[in-house]
Amino acid sequence: MHPTEESQQAIWQVIAAIPESRVATYGQIAAMAGQAGKSRWVGQLLSRLPRETRLPWHRVVNASGRITNPNFDLQQARLIAEGIEPRGGRVLLKDHQWRP
Repeated sequence: MHPTEESQQAIWQVIAAIPESRVATYGQIAAMAGQAGKSRWVGQLLSRLPRETRLPWHRVVNASGRITNPNFDLQQARLIAEGIEPRGGRVLLKDHQWRP
């Protein structure tokens, strides 16, 4: 089953809403977009974003707060610029997870 354009748009809207200095997990984004259980799909969508995207993709981490994006250095640098200091490639979710 292929995701619909509507479900992809829902994912983009959730990611766009993540506030500066906060992160969300792949699973959290999927659930908030009505796609519970599809965290891997969220990762696949993010991997296809164009380089010049304005979506705050860098605010998305895995369930344990770990940076798993192939652009690790860029993601970490952007998080640091927002005041989030990853330790060992991991963001402390208890301090930085978005809780709308």
